[in-house]
Order: sequence, then C-alpha cells, then structure tokens
Amino acid sequence: MVEIISKRDGPRREDLQVKRLIEQNRSTIVRLADQISGGGYSASRKPRQQPKTKGLIIHVGGSTAPVAEARPSIQVTMNGRVISKDQNTGRQLHHIGDIRNRGDDQIFVLATKQNGFFSPVDETVAEALADLDGSRLAAAYTEEQLAFDIGAKLGIN
Repeated sequence: MVEIISKRDGPRREDLQVKRLIEQNRSTIVRLADQISGGGYSASRKPRQQPKTKGLIIHVGGSTAPVAEARPSIQVTMNGRVISKDQNTGRQLHHIGDIRNRGDDQIFVLATKQNGFFSPVDETVAEALADLDGSRLAAAYTEEQLAFDIGAKLGIN
C-alpha cells in the first residue's frame, strides 16, 4: 500500500497554534527577554536616530590615481633589509636580501633558497647578484655602495 502525502495550501494547523500562543504571551516573552538581557532587547527594537551630516566631513572611498610606471630604486632599510622600492609610491617592490651580523662583520646575504629564504628572488636576479652574495661591509664598502652596486647590476641606476 502507498500513501500519497501532498502539500496543502496555507499554513499548517500546528504553525497557526504556535503563532497564536506566541502572540497571546508576547508581553511575558518581552519582559523575560528584557530581564535576561538587562533591558537590551527593548532597546534594540527602538528606532535609532540617524546621524546628522551638518558639520561632518564625508570622504567617499576610492582608489588612488594609477601611476604610469614604477621607478625602482635600491634601498637598505634600518633593520638591514635590502629592498627594491618604487620612488613614486614608496612601496616595496622586491626583497633582495639582508645584511646580517656574522661575528664582528656585516655580510650581505642574497635572498635565495640556498640561504634559507622562503620567498627567494627570481633566477635572473640571483644570477646577476651572485657575486655580491656574501659581500662584507666595512668602512671601505658601505651600505650605500652596496645599494649602488646592486642597482647597477640590475640596470636600475
């Protein structure tokens, strides 16, 4: 034997009974909700006053004007990172390497997989700067000279 269950039009009888029960006890439900929430339930149901725009400065968000082309330069930061940055925006373009202390010496370490960097430089950059990897910085060879040499090898200067 097969029973065919078809959907009736309109709400179910049980739904109507529950809605009627809730409506009949609305004041008790609201009172309990306010008691539990410390009055927050009724406060949340009140309409809020819209902010007035008089005297306010309103900024409409938008993107910055596009820059035609990046002007890269090499910079050694205060924390010893050697980066390529855009002179127009000041944003970092690439991380080239670090200046690390090894004993009493400061040494330039190129950002390669072999040197333990998670995000290494491109193969072409690594080949161009391979002879500078491990360069020792001293009074005769400063950070500015290192940045100039890196820029010259990459064709940035």
